[in-house]
Amino acid sequence: MVKLLLLFFVFFSTAYGDDKIDLVKVYKSSKKMFLMSGSEVIKVYDIILGKDPDGHKRRVGDYKTPEGTYILDYKNSQSTYYKSIHISYPNEKDKADAAKKGWDPGGDITIHGQKKGSLTKEEWTEGCIGVTNKEMDEILELLDLPVTIIIEP
Repeated sequence: MVKLLLLFFVFFSTAYGDDKIDLVKVYKSSKKMFLMSGSEVIKVYDIILGKDPDGHKRRVGDYKTPEGTYILDYKNSQSTYYKSIHISYPNEKDKADAAKKGWDPGGDITIHGQKKGSLTKEEWTEGCIGVTNKEMDEILELLDLPVTIIIEP
């Protein structure tokens, strides 16, 4: 029994450890999100994106997820989509680029759980990063905000 407990402790401390998550990396093309501590991958999630995810978000209603470096700045337990973590889109460059075109850059981009009432993973976002509700709870526990998020094509 002691050996089993020791194995569990070693596995658990390796999987989550005491490492602070200091970076979240998202790769849109592979639909993967990595929680990182330094250069070490702590956890990997399959993600859901909007129905037209290719390219950088430019305006409201384009169904794209932003690309670049942002900050995960606050948690929302009262989100429309279960629970969420806000992404600091649009930044000043995003706002300026949209203004040049006369567009509204949009906002309220998050990592979030499933749409209320949805039981399956599906293309349910309009530019956000979707995970299951169980995964969202885990991510909320693992992240101590603010944390940098880098979203790659």
